[in-house]
Amino acid sequence: MNLNLCVLTPNRIVWDSEVQEIILSTNSGQIGVLVNHAPLATAVDIGILRIRLNDQWLTMALMDGFARIGNNEITILVTDAERGSYIDPQEAQQMLEIAEANLKKAEGKRQTIEANLALRRAKTRVEAINTIS
Repeated sequence: MNLNLCVLTPNRIVWDSEVQEIILSTNSGQIGVLVNHAPLATAVDIGILRIRLNDQWLTMALMDGFARIGNNEITILVTDAERGSYIDPQEAQQMLEIAEANLKKAEGKRQTIEANLALRRAKTRVEAINTIS
């Protein structure tokens, strides 16, 4: 028996198939989900979704949203998502460097908050590439 995982953004379906297990970044930490997990609704943090499929782990960068788990079905709705294998490593590293530079030159509370969010997103994309197994 497997879990049905569906990862959605406002514009597209990123993933819709059966998986064996996931590890999801939530606002209160990471959770692992196996078959027959207790029903749960949770906020999804900027972070990595790890997916076990046919005894191989895949990664996906998630950019905050919500998840619903119940009856062996997982629905994740996020603002954006990218499979780790689809991310261009050079472009991701370049975006990380730009985000770090923007944080250093941020002025005021609003710019600092926005720069910190951009940096978290950039770090997540790089991490999704580096954790592919």
